[in-house]
Amino acid sequence: MTKKWTAEKLMLGVCYYPEHWSEELWDDDFQRMKDLGFTYVRMGEFAWTIFEPEEGVYSFDLFDRAIEKAHKLGLKTVLGTPTATPPAWLTHKYPDVLNVSQAGIPYQHGARRHYNYNSENYRRLSTAIVTEMAKHYGDNPGVVGWQIDNELNCEIDVFYSEADHLAFRKWAKEKYKTLEKLNKAWGTVFWNQTYTSWDQVYLTRITVPNSPNPHHMLDEKRFISDSAISYAKMQGDIIRKYTSNQWITTNGMFKHLDNHKLTNEVLDFYAYDSYPNFGRVLEDESEKPLRDRKWSWNLSVVRSISANFAIFEQQSGPGGWVTRLEQPSPNPGQLRLWTYQSIAHGADLVMYFRWRTATKGTEIYWHGINDYHNLPNRRIKEVEQVSKEVHLIGEKVVGANYQAEIAILTNYDNEWDGEFDKWSGPFASISKEAWFKALQYNHVPVDAYNLNKNSNVEELKKYKVLVYPHAAIVSEETADLLKEYVNQGGKLIVGCRTGYKDETGQTYMKAFPGYLADLTGITLEDFTREAPFEATPMVMYKETAKLETNHFYEVLKVHDDNKTEVIGKFSNCYFEGNPALVKRQHGEGTCYYFGGVFTIELAEKLIEETQINNYKNKFDLPESVELSIRKKEGKEFVFLLNYSHEPQEIDVKQEMTDILTGERIYQKVRMKAYDVLVLE
Repeated sequence: MTKKWTAEKLMLGVCYYPEHWSEELWDDDFQRMKDLGFTYVRMGEFAWTIFEPEEGVYSFDLFDRAIEKAHKLGLKTVLGTPTATPPAWLTHKYPDVLNVSQAGIPYQHGARRHYNYNSENYRRLSTAIVTEMAKHYGDNPGVVGWQIDNELNCEIDVFYSEADHLAFRKWAKEKYKTLEKLNKAWGTVFWNQTYTSWDQVYLTRITVPNSPNPHHMLDEKRFISDSAISYAKMQGDIIRKYTSNQWITTNGMFKHLDNHKLTNEVLDFYAYDSYPNFGRVLEDESEKPLRDRKWSWNLSVVRSISANFAIFEQQSGPGGWVTRLEQPSPNPGQLRLWTYQSIAHGADLVMYFRWRTATKGTEIYWHGINDYHNLPNRRIKEVEQVSKEVHLIGEKVVGANYQAEIAILTNYDNEWDGEFDKWSGPFASISKEAWFKALQYNHVPVDAYNLNKNSNVEELKKYKVLVYPHAAIVSEETADLLKEYVNQGGKLIVGCRTGYKDETGQTYMKAFPGYLADLTGITLEDFTREAPFEATPMVMYKETAKLETNHFYEVLKVHDDNKTEVIGKFSNCYFEGNPALVKRQHGEGTCYYFGGVFTIELAEKLIEETQINNYKNKFDLPESVELSIRKKEGKEFVFLLNYSHEPQEIDVKQEMTDILTGERIYQKVRMKAYDVLVLE
């Protein structure tokens, strides 16, 4: 059961930095926030020097005044602990707090996130500032919640300070107990890497060739995640000592951090920072690029952590630093579209970043809803429209659960192992994207589901179909869980490079796909990577469609048990005519194994094969319109989001009401560019 944000209605808010602005602006700023219908204001996460101008000297006057002014107008403050940016006095006096590159070069003061989680001095000083803030604001009626730090592992997600090396050594010793067990888990007998003393154990360092031990690297990622969680828990435990009615969360979703574990162990719910404009400027030459619609997948992953969640930074303007990535301004309607994209996927609180664009520093081009001059603009008008609509539908939709019959499985061990393993890692993202595109463009809502040691068959049974494209690491316990899911009627779809590694990242001495051989009904006879000078193999699907393939190919040997059906064969290659895709009955369910990397076309065939509900009986929609459904107390709320810059015609096959306008919707309807409908 995931932890989730709970409230009585959908609400909006905004990020604000009172320390950046003359106090003469505050009254007008807060009044205009109130007039826009905002409920929440987020502040404080970068203000350590304001709270503690010198070590042991604390000052809360500035934020006391800002919080009080906001509170008088009914605005609720979310207060950030300011540990994402240690002060200059701190890094100058205690240089051991600085993060260090793998090559041993310290990162200096002058930007942000330049600290490490394991420095004893940094943990001591963080404890002090969080304690003083919690004591001061723990019973403040204007403060309703806390954000720990800001975007853990953003900007940088690896740590190699002396404190980290020492902490890793301790972590490894606690995990393995003996060097014999560590050496076995890391396979150090290869290339004579065997450790004979704990003093020899470090995080990975630059090697010749630069290819550190992969099993060592997998544990390094686990350690980094545990370090970040430990640091967050230290802060959360302090805050809970001094408050009984303020919630705790943190924001963002970045690499080398098990956000599911973080939320379960530390937070009250999960919060995300949504910037779909990144998708409009990143180069994407893939088939049917998702662009800003890719954020619907990111939001699905967030929903796997907290079924109902908060957005702490919703993009509201053109984005860019002075040093990188200039983004265009959202087109008219896109700011509203992106807000509803978040709400459609489970957000019940959305806070825009930021109130006014900064006039100083690195982010002077990372625009807020107000420009520098504070004069009216079209983004403010758009937010005003959204606010009126959200207040209209807020009580109806809040707490409603996203509906999906299919889930794409994710797993941190495979994600982290795949960063380094080019024989399996890249395929997971390729297939995940192909499946998500096929589901999006065929209007099939999909969940992400994090498969971990706490997963059980009752959770999996919520889904008619599970897709686990290329899970190299599959333990015997995970294989048994997936078998039971299929045995009880589920449909499981897996792809090449599945099941051949254990949890250390070492390969089993078993026929591929390891512990899944019985469930899939196959073992592998041969496999190969795509060669640039050879013809690309094809797959003949059910003798009716010839489908393109790419990247990797496995020749499947089918078990002779009358339960396994070959529904796809290779062609145009030396393994022509051999099985490529099989379907096996297991108990009440079915398992599909594809000896390749998934494409949009093959995913579409399997969507049809597994008979997932695509709502064609209710709607006829173009590809550019996303369909999402949230359900509450038996009522379904259908979100239709048009990502196109052009109007789109849709067909609503049964009469419904657009609860944003009260208009009855039936048969042919024309959606404007970037338009949104919420139908009941």
